Amino acid sequence: MIINNKSLFNREERRKVITNMKKQTNLIENQALITKTPATKVSAPKGVMMSYTNLYSEARQRYSELLSIKNSKEAALEKAPPGKIHVSKTSHGVQYYLRNESTDKSGKYIHKSEKSLIKKYLQKSYDEKILRLVTVESESLKKLLFKTENVITAVQNVYSDSPAEVKELIIPIDVSDEDYAQKWLNIPYEGKAIPDLLPFFETKRKERVRSKSELNIANVLADKGIPYKYECPLQLRNGAIIYPDFTVLNVKRRKVFYWEHRGMMDDKEYAKNSVQRLKTMMGEGIFVGEKLIITEETSTNPLGTNEIEAVIKRFLL
Repeated sequence: MIINNKSLFNREERRKVITNMKKQTNLIENQALITKTPATKVSAPKGVMMSYTNLYSEARQRYSELLSIKNSKEAALEKAPPGKIHVSKTSHGVQYYLRNESTDKSGKYIHKSEKSLIKKYLQKSYDEKILRLVTVESESLKKLLFKTENVITAVQNVYSDSPAEVKELIIPIDVSDEDYAQKWLNIPYEGKAIPDLLPFFETKRKERVRSKSELNIANVLADKGIPYKYECPLQLRNGAIIYPDFTVLNVKRRKVFYWEHRGMMDDKEYAKNSVQRLKTMMGEGIFVGEKLIITEETSTNPLGTNEIEAVIKRFLL
């Protein structure tokens, strides 16, 4: 029997059904791990290199950080008091002088008891030096990134601008984001069957998923044009198979993430299995924040759309 959203079951009854089915599914999956069922391994399209190396990604991140620093220092200097501080080193330590004009070679002595005033001027002096250096570095990186992006785009277009018939006869070293995403999505896989007894949730891509939160995740991914595969099998080093909830592609970085949503964390048995699942993935070198995304909810604290969008912005755009 298929239970749709208008089912006569109340929330608690549906929850009990889902809990029981999840436990049965975990048992079936554990048995599959023992038998080492073959699975389709999802990887990058053949013949296609990484579009953005770690160095390039780090340069983009560094440029973004520099712009943030530049903006904050400019804002701070606008509020800073007029004049500049001069620090004079003596045999007994340092002395501070306030100079209101650039031509002022002596300045007004500031007693060390005026600690708050000294702190403001020292911070201003520091911010001015940092702003100059950050501006130089950010401008250099801006030029580098602009030139690199132009070259990358040109290399990608050699293949992506070719007619479809020509594409079939070429093994490219790089392709456009659109072509890369499509090649990745075209790699076939067989997901895990969903028992009819579970509630029926259908995504905008006409896929069936197991919960309302997974439905929301899938639909937000689709709305933002993020390529994903639902319950795509992942083969472990020992030959065992697991099915991450979502296998998601960051197209710009040519990087695959696994998104696990833990929807029943107030269920002790479910939480226990979730911890074991995390340990299994960590044993495969799949760590949270690197290749693994985890979201959680309970019956009284559901996953919000704003949280889904925040995760996507952080890892997938």
